[in-house]
Amino acid sequence: MFFVYFIQSIKNNKVYVGKTSKDPTIRLKEHNSGSNTWSRNNGPFTLIYYEKYHCDKDAISRELFYKTGFGKNIKKLIVDYMKNNNINVKLTGRSSDG
Repeated sequence: MFFVYFIQSIKNNKVYVGKTSKDPTIRLKEHNSGSNTWSRNNGPFTLIYYEKYHCDKDAISRELFYKTGFGKNIKKLIVDYMKNNNINVKLTGRSSDG
């Protein structure tokens, strides 16, 4: 399985789009551990949305789509819809003690 996911920074509300072959909850933990500079500077994060794919090629295409001009508009609609309707995957970032 492959996933395209959106995580949102609790710190500054930025939304990151990524693709992984791991369970999105595991990938969230990796982001929250500060596995790279961007994650360290923008975390902690909450997983707000994901899509599942059987084919890596499809997941890559979808991730790239969300990073285009039109795809960013769709991403914003999804994020706003999730927020306005109190829909989430009920996963949050790391605890305040780190």
